[in-house]
Amino acid sequence: MLSGAIVGVAAALYAGAIGWLYFRQERLLFEPAKLSPDVPISSDADAHEFFVDVPGARLSAVQMRLPNPRGVFFFLHGNSGNLKKWFVDLDVFRGANFDVVMFDYRGFGKSTGEIVSEEQLHCDVETVWKHVAPMYEGKRVVISGQSLGTGLAAGLSARLCADGRPPDLTLLVSPYSSMKALSAELYPWVPARVLRYPFHTLDCAAKLLGPVLLIHGEKDKLIPIHHAEKLFEVLPSAQLVRVTGAGHSDVHQFPSVRQALVAALDEL
Repeated sequence: MLSGAIVGVAAALYAGAIGWLYFRQERLLFEPAKLSPDVPISSDADAHEFFVDVPGARLSAVQMRLPNPRGVFFFLHGNSGNLKKWFVDLDVFRGANFDVVMFDYRGFGKSTGEIVSEEQLHCDVETVWKHVAPMYEGKRVVISGQSLGTGLAAGLSARLCADGRPPDLTLLVSPYSSMKALSAELYPWVPARVLRYPFHTLDCAAKLLGPVLLIHGEKDKLIPIHHAEKLFEVLPSAQLVRVTGAGHSDVHQFPSVRQALVAALDEL
C-alpha cells in the first residue's frame, strides 16, 4: 500500500510539473529585460528608433541607417536582454556599407505585450520585415539570427524563398536543428508534445535558396555544434564555420567570426 501511495504521489507531482511546463514554458524560454521608454537604445548618430504595430502590441525596433547602403542586415536576437545588449559593435556593417535592422520581441525592451505562441513570433517577424523591406528594393538582403533567433531567421528566409524573393544570404549563429530536438537532449523526461515552441529549423533550412552561412562554437554546451552539422547536411551549398574554443554566449567575440562575416558581406 505504501509503495502504491508513493507511486501515486510521484505520478501526481510529475503530471503537475508537466502541466506547469506546458502553460508556463515562456518563463523558461524567454528572459526579457525591460527598457524605459526614455532610455535610448544607442547613442550612435546613425541609429534611428521606430515602432511597428502588431495585433495587441507595439514592437520596438532600431535601424542603423547609412547614406547609400548596399543592403540590409536584418537580425533576430537571442532569448535574453533587449536591443541595448544586441545593437552594438556595428563597425563591421558600416565598413561593408550595410544598414542593420533589429527589433525586440514582445515584452523585451520597449516592446509591449507578451509572447504566447511560436506562430505569433513568426508573424511579428514577418510584419517588421514587411515594414522595412520597401526601403531595400533592389539592394542586398541578409537575414540573420543568433541562438533563439536562428529558428525565426530560417523561417523568414524560407518564406521569402517560397515567395520568389530569396535573401542574398542567410546567416545563422549558434543554431539549433529544432527546439524540439534540443529540448529532448536537455530535458529527456519531458514529453515532446508538451513543447509549444518546436521551431523546426531543419525543415525550414531544407527550403532555403541561395548562400547560407552557419557559425557555431565548438565548445557550445547549450546548443551543441552537432545541431549546426545537421543543418549543414541538408544544405550542401552552405558554409559551416567552426569556432575553436568558443562556447555559446562568447562566440561573437572570436576574430574568426568577424572575419567570416566580413568575407560573406564583401562577396554580396
